[in-house]
Amino acid sequence: MSETQSLLFPVRIVPIRSLGDGQRERIATHLLSLDQHDRYLRFGYAASDEHVRRYVDQLDFERDEIFGIFNRRLELIAMAHLAFIPEPGATPGAEFGVSVLKKARGRGYGARLFERAVMHARNEGVELMFIHALSENVAMIKIARNAGATLERAGSETEAYLRLPPATLDSRVSELLEEQLAQTDYRLKKQARNLLDLLASVQEIRVGASSARGKSGR
Repeated sequence: MSETQSLLFPVRIVPIRSLGDGQRERIATHLLSLDQHDRYLRFGYAASDEHVRRYVDQLDFERDEIFGIFNRRLELIAMAHLAFIPEPGATPGAEFGVSVLKKARGRGYGARLFERAVMHARNEGVELMFIHALSENVAMIKIARNAGATLERAGSETEAYLRLPPATLDSRVSELLEEQLAQTDYRLKKQARNLLDLLASVQEIRVGASSARGKSGR
């Protein structure tokens, strides 16, 4: 299997969901959970809480694509921003950025988000995928290198670009199936979470009722 094919047909299935405006606050919570060093690697500068909030407020869900991975508690533990580059007359391109919470690292989530972004980008007619990262961002550079991207280092920064093949029926069907899987996974996790919250509420009521009976001497 070629490197391009491995991007389209990953062995390990990780539900990755497209995010919309309704998830804006979860995105903010995720990014604000990053420490200063992680924010520096993600944004290329020491982003303050205000900078993060401004970035989240300016996300354009109509133009770009945001992908996320949720854990069982519906916490956004990893996310990627695929920003399309609107340059009339130029080769269609998009830029990729990713962040993963510390507790969720070492599971290949960054690479999976990149694979998902590549699939969507090529299905949207993108020909070049760009990654702009600090040269010390070893994880991001490794993802780009493993995907077969061309890397160019200029001082403290590294530019990577990957030329994408045209969309095929397989790539379109694969993306559709992946999105349906992710939506189903999210709904199941939400139902399970609601059930746990309900059970917790019932337990609180029982404890309260038992305490009240004890005080009344019954």
